[in-house]
Amino acid sequence: MEKLIITSALTGNVPTKEMNPHTPITAEEIVAAIKKCTAKGTSISHIHARDEEGKPTARRDRFKMIVDQIEENNIEVIKQLSTGARAGENTAESRGQMLDLDVDMASLTTGSANFPNMVNANPPEIILALAKKMRDNHIKPEIEIFDSSMIANALYLEKKGIIKGPLHFNFVMNVRGSLPGTPKNLMFLVDSIPPGSTWTVSGIGKSQVQMITMAIAMGGHVRTGLEDVLEMEKGIPATNEMLVERVVKIAQAVGREIATVSEAREILSL
Repeated sequence: MEKLIITSALTGNVPTKEMNPHTPITAEEIVAAIKKCTAKGTSISHIHARDEEGKPTARRDRFKMIVDQIEENNIEVIKQLSTGARAGENTAESRGQMLDLDVDMASLTTGSANFPNMVNANPPEIILALAKKMRDNHIKPEIEIFDSSMIANALYLEKKGIIKGPLHFNFVMNVRGSLPGTPKNLMFLVDSIPPGSTWTVSGIGKSQVQMITMAIAMGGHVRTGLEDVLEMEKGIPATNEMLVERVVKIAQAVGREIATVSEAREILSL
């Protein structure tokens, strides 16, 4: 079985200090969390940025601060930027403005879905524009899957030569309004992607431990972090490092080795 790639999703768009005091907000806090998580076994950092008031933003300068500080601190990690719809204006220009930075990967959601209090809107023209900019800047998309129809759209983009294989998918499961995080749903998604693809699971909230345990046993990869879950157990706030440590312990229990950054690059064909 391939070694396990662990992605840390440190900040997201939703968490605040009030929701969890360990949430990294500033560039300095985010980079410090990345450093701690890579020491625990993370090989990919899924990066969101916040503005001066701590609110989600797609601003290039805020992403650049984080990317520059990762380099200045000599942190060896695969840098993966978020191009999600909840930070700033929902336009291709806004969401993709940071895609000329020196990074390895970026998120690409290939369809629209419901979130608890909004529509995660990804119109075809925005998907196409983001995918083309990633291709032109030699950035590998992580295809974010909230529903099975998004897989079909990703395969269409590959057929047209807009994204290139081998594809890498992230199954974001148990967001209220989207696909529930169940073993049956995970197995269906895995069976729906092309041979030779790689895949990661993000189990949101209460589904996290079950989904990441299944993914580890099935040969997939996993994402964890405060973007996906805020508590270790009820009433006990998590830290990003604690969540990574839990993944490592589960992997050790089933005999799965953890990938280094260089090994993750090879697995993902970066």
